[in-house]
Amino acid sequence: MNTTSTPPARRIRRLTPLIGTALVGTSLLALAGCADPDSASAGQGQGQAGSPAASSSAEAFNLSPEQDRFSSNVSAEAKALVPQEVNADGKLTVAVSPFAAPLALYATDNKTPVGNEVDIAYALAESLGLEAQIVPVAWADWPLGVESGKYEAVLSNVTVTEERKQKFDFASYRNDLLGFYAKSDSAIAEIKKAKDVAGLRVIVGSGTNQEKILLDWDAENKKNGLEAVEFQYYDDDSASTLAIQSGRADVYFGPNATGAYKAKADGKTKLVGLVDGGWPKKANIAVTTKKGNGLAEAAEAGLDHLIGNGVYAKILDRWGLETEAIPDSELNPPGLGS
Repeated sequence: MNTTSTPPARRIRRLTPLIGTALVGTSLLALAGCADPDSASAGQGQGQAGSPAASSSAEAFNLSPEQDRFSSNVSAEAKALVPQEVNADGKLTVAVSPFAAPLALYATDNKTPVGNEVDIAYALAESLGLEAQIVPVAWADWPLGVESGKYEAVLSNVTVTEERKQKFDFASYRNDLLGFYAKSDSAIAEIKKAKDVAGLRVIVGSGTNQEKILLDWDAENKKNGLEAVEFQYYDDDSASTLAIQSGRADVYFGPNATGAYKAKADGKTKLVGLVDGGWPKKANIAVTTKKGNGLAEAAEAGLDHLIGNGVYAKILDRWGLETEAIPDSELNPPGLGS
């Protein structure tokens, strides 16, 4: 996470919450700390996400405890790579943080973790010939849990960084993307580069990677004589949602997963642009394991098996994350901060 001071030249609106009902209980900023364990508990662990509002124009999500998950057959290659100490009890203990839809959240019974990360954890375990044992944890607690052996793997939107690679091994399973989302009937069609945000009113999280990117783009625009961005900061999801729907803001810029979930759940917003989470560098979300124990190699093979048999694509599509799919898993890919 990059904390950036506020330059005096840019236009800023710091707005307090408005009266309104959130379309989805998940905070718009819920995923903003995925690259920083010290800030993640403040961003990713803000509470349980509620059920999305139904809409005739959009698909509904199954948030019941009874999940009809996509299952996988065993990969002989991946199974052969599983370390003996993991194979011993026939289970793969996976830590997830059920506080950010659609990645992981509690089902309607308020105790069963569901979501994209949970589905991948179950399928990955099956590909390794193991039974998934899902353990809900606070996001900030996973590093110590993996190092101590309490958790064998973590699927919790963990971004690969060079600093983390000193302590953990990784097998990538999703692109870390940021998304621009506008009202579904907005005239804004595409945001790909700096000039596309000139003059727009953009909702962004303070102190996040996305704010840093927007600051860089805004500086480039002003250097080129283009209109400045109006930065808008809100205290909660209800206010942000109402700002977009009422026309007080033009776009929301933040973690694509959250935006995609809301767009699919209620049909009131649309994706108008994607940016790498580590812009200008690519950022990877990965299964996280204890360094040097060999489980990451097995996870990489297992994920490639899921990609090959189609289960991976079905899971991402189920949770509206098909735009974040990767063609194959990579062992310890280049991390941010290099």
